Amino acid sequence: MEERVAPSTQSVGAPVERDVIFLSKATPGDDEFALWLAPKLEAAGYKVFADIRTLEAGDRWRNIITSTLQNQSCKMLLCCSNETLAAGGVQEEIEIGLDLVKELKDPRFVIPLRIRPYRKLFGIGGLQYIDFVRGWAEGLDKLLDVLKRQKVPCRDDGGVIQPSWEIHRRLGAVTLKDEPERLTSNWLRISEVPDVINYFEPSGVIDRDALGNVAPTSPFPVALMQQGFVTFQTSDEVAAVFGAVGRFVLKHQIPLVEFVEHGCAAVNIKRQDASNVVHSMLRQAWDRFCQKRGLLGFQYSKGVGFHVGKDQIPVGKKIPWGTQGERRSSMLRNIAKGHVWQFGVSAIPSFWPYPHFKLKSRVLFAPVVDGEADSPMDDAKKQHRLRRTVCKGWRNRQWHGRLLAFMELLSGEASSISLELAEAATVRVEAAPLLFSSPVSTVLPKSMQDEDEEVDLSTLGRPEPEDET
Repeated sequence: MEERVAPSTQSVGAPVERDVIFLSKATPGDDEFALWLAPKLEAAGYKVFADIRTLEAGDRWRNIITSTLQNQSCKMLLCCSNETLAAGGVQEEIEIGLDLVKELKDPRFVIPLRIRPYRKLFGIGGLQYIDFVRGWAEGLDKLLDVLKRQKVPCRDDGGVIQPSWEIHRRLGAVTLKDEPERLTSNWLRISEVPDVINYFEPSGVIDRDALGNVAPTSPFPVALMQQGFVTFQTSDEVAAVFGAVGRFVLKHQIPLVEFVEHGCAAVNIKRQDASNVVHSMLRQAWDRFCQKRGLLGFQYSKGVGFHVGKDQIPVGKKIPWGTQGERRSSMLRNIAKGHVWQFGVSAIPSFWPYPHFKLKSRVLFAPVVDGEADSPMDDAKKQHRLRRTVCKGWRNRQWHGRLLAFMELLSGEASSISLELAEAATVRVEAAPLLFSSPVSTVLPKSMQDEDEEVDLSTLGRPEPEDET
């Protein structure tokens, strides 16, 4: 028999040990989070109560919840989202928790866990929350640190995880088949890069400010480093760009992979600096490729995203994709919530575990003018709100389809795209995302009609984690 947290059966007047962490949540909206968090707290040595596994058929569930919170709990972890905080049962638990703050003289008895962005609620608005929005693992680390600092009762001999957490999880699990499955990633393999990168230094005294002003005007990437700069351009190309600043001499030709992995000791360029510079150059090459094709650039907090605009396709038009098997189609621009949404991506280069670009899907909103998109809104908060409402109903297959349609639009008939680093130096990137093999597959429908994919009137569904703007 598993250990169950139940109302105290001790005699009247006997002291009750408060050693239970009470997890206040809404059902079923927070069940997935609770099933993830509770076993991890138990593994750390804490005793956890949550109404998912602790209550059984026939239990007077409200009495048990109330009694456990009032009589046995040493801390109350409050799952916080607008939906959760609006639930009647959770509001009752908050009232009890705030009474216990006074009774136990513990102002930190209630610990809010921010699992989704939420509006402040009277009574708990001033409490410092632990953020799980940016990452559950990061939130757990902070929570365990808080519990330790607040000296919450914890087993010294290691934790005991109740098996019913996993049993409950399996009740709603997706069935797996013992058959391999091919999965499409958001990685584009880099199939070709230049052999070397060039390091130039001035042959005499130059004006460093003038050099810094001219470098951004170069038609190809240039990065100032140490006394000179690195570039993939030749001596003739450098002379054409920087001739007015001074004369520059090619000092070193460094194998590109060696430069990324080790830097260049001869001119004291550290490995991390070299890696950052090359990644930046590849990203610049991608950005210029997209600019030349007329894609709509938009500056986000961590880079530029390039979106399909009215110069590429009209609103509501579907773009076919799929070079193998059945051809499909997906929209990259449409109208929802009174705005035009426009799909795009940011590209993040990496050399590990092998050279590739990782694509991050983006959606940009603009006001509607005469059935078309006006200039994108500059209000970052409004962009974020629209992404959370319009895009939260898109299923994984819809994001997948839009990404493949975007790449097919970008590459045309070619199987790869070439990013220019110099007149005779290019990076070749495969246009089709990398495929991975999973040893098992899920019993889920794999086909979906186009009209099912684009029912986009209200786009209700499950929200994504908070996105950057």
